[in-house]
Amino acid sequence: MRLFTAIDIPKEVKDNLDELLRRVQPLAKLSWSRVENMHITTKFIGEWPPERLDEMKRTLDGISRPGPIGIAIRGLGWFPNPKHARVFWAGVEGGEPLKILAHSTEQATAKLEVPVEDRPYSPHLTLARIRDRVPLDALRRAVGELEQQEFGAFNAASFFLYLSGFVLANLTYALTGSFSDDIPRPDHRCWLTCSHSWLRISSAASLSGI
Repeated sequence: MRLFTAIDIPKEVKDNLDELLRRVQPLAKLSWSRVENMHITTKFIGEWPPERLDEMKRTLDGISRPGPIGIAIRGLGWFPNPKHARVFWAGVEGGEPLKILAHSTEQATAKLEVPVEDRPYSPHLTLARIRDRVPLDALRRAVGELEQQEFGAFNAASFFLYLSGFVLANLTYALTGSFSDDIPRPDHRCWLTCSHSWLRISSAASLSGI
């Protein structure tokens, strides 16, 4: 199973991003992200043995958290640059508290021999990936002409552990754990059962070739 930790984005912010994508998607044939899948990744864990899922949850549960994190989604950009873009993104501003959470997660999972990132933490939302050479002039103009690039702000009081995989050829995420100082934590056995059910669906879809 492939795991990552992330902060969820509230519906109001996703609605604003969805409105943006509806306006700009017709301007370029890119690999556009699904808004319902968007989240702020704090650590990509990668492949993890299912039998050690509880061990990962206990480790994440012990992370020192900085309290509610004020986050704003604003600004649009291109990686690595507008001329040779491979990713079209929306900016994530969370200040030091968000960096602290990401760093604490990095340190905690490193003790379980999860590889450490060699790049500085740079949170963003991937709106689209540019996999082929396609004209981007119309999209760049539309982005430059936007009156505002503010998509909403919120306080994040929890982070989550997700399982990712493909179901019916679509990238899908399954929630497997919730970690917060402010809300009741779900019973880990429930999350484990839900994750295993999701895995069975994913495996069946893969075997059937659909």
